[in-house]
Amino acid sequence: MQLYHHPYSLDSQKVRMALEEKGIDYTSYHLNPLTGKNMNVAFFRMNPSAKLPVFQNGAHVIYRAFDIIQYIDRLAVHLSGEIVPVNTEVYQWMQKVDSWNPKMFTLTHTPIKYRTFVSKFIRRVLIARMAESPDLASMYHVKLREAYETEDRLKDPDIMKQSEEELSELLDDVEAQLNNGKYLAGDEFSPADSMFIPILARITLLDLDEEYINCRPRLLEYYALVKQRPSYKVVVGKFFSGWKKYRTLFKTSFFLCVRTLFRKY
Repeated sequence: MQLYHHPYSLDSQKVRMALEEKGIDYTSYHLNPLTGKNMNVAFFRMNPSAKLPVFQNGAHVIYRAFDIIQYIDRLAVHLSGEIVPVNTEVYQWMQKVDSWNPKMFTLTHTPIKYRTFVSKFIRRVLIARMAESPDLASMYHVKLREAYETEDRLKDPDIMKQSEEELSELLDDVEAQLNNGKYLAGDEFSPADSMFIPILARITLLDLDEEYINCRPRLLEYYALVKQRPSYKVVVGKFFSGWKKYRTLFKTSFFLCVRTLFRKY
C-alpha cells in the first residue's frame, strides 16, 4: 500500500490519522503542494486533479480522503477477522466534517504577501509543465484556470464570511455532541475523529485558537485529549508543534525562494 501525501495537506492528515489509528503499514511518498510537486508529470498522469492524498493498494487507487478512510476502516476489519456492525452515527459525522471545505478559510487567513508569492510560483510551475508535456497541456491549463479563479474568489468578502460561518456551525455541533461522550461518536475514537482532528490542527496553525477553540470548553477538552494520542503526535505534532511549525514552514519558504531566484520551476 502506498500513500502520496504531505504534512501540509489537511486531507492527507485525515488519512494518515486513520492509518496510524488502525496500525496499517504503508509506503509514504511526500509531494509538497506549496512547491508544486503534486504537478509533476508522473503524478499528474495518475491523478489529473493533482489533489492530495492518493492511496494505492495494488491496482486499486483512491483519490478522495473520505473514500480512503472508509476503505481503510473496511480493510482493518477484514485484517482483524472481526464482524463489526455499521455505525451510522460515525458515518454521519464523517459526512458532516467532510462537507466543510477548508481551502478558502486557510487562504483568507494566510498573509496576502505569502499567499500571492506561492500562488505566482504555482502558476509558473503549471506553465513549465505545459511546455514539458504538450500531451497534458490541456489538463494543466484547467489547473491554471482554477488558480486564477481562486484568486478572484478570494477578493469576495462574502466567500470568506460563508466559510467562517460554516466552520463555526460545525464546531458548535461538535461542542454539543461532546456532551454525550469523549469523542464524536461516543466514548470510542472513530474514523470521524480522524477526519475532524486535522481541522483543529489547521485552526491552531493559523493562530485562531482563541476565536474558534478556546471559547468552546468541551471542544478544548477534547483537543487536549486527542493531542495525547500517538497518531496525533506522528501526523501533526511531529511537524507543527511549537518551534517545529516554523522549521516546517521555513524549509518550504527557502525552497520557493531559491527556485524563484534561479527560475527553476
